[in-house]
Amino acid sequence: MTILTAHKILISSAVALFLGYAVWELLRSPDPAGPGALVRSGLSLAAAVGLGIYLRVVFRRGGWISHGRKPSGPPRR
Repeated sequence: MTILTAHKILISSAVALFLGYAVWELLRSPDPAGPGALVRSGLSLAAAVGLGIYLRVVFRRGGWISHGRKPSGPPRR
């Protein structure tokens, strides 16, 4: 397993946990602590969306962004 694969697995699990926490807090919102639960749910959902976008970029490019630099050395075979 490469570092990139482990990174993808960890970020994917973080997105799933943020989404689960957002749903859990949303279901708790009718309680007396409703406004706080709604805020936490919104923040958790925003974090899940942000990490999801980041993960999509990582999957699409096959790795981290190279910032336009060409790799040094001979090409891999």
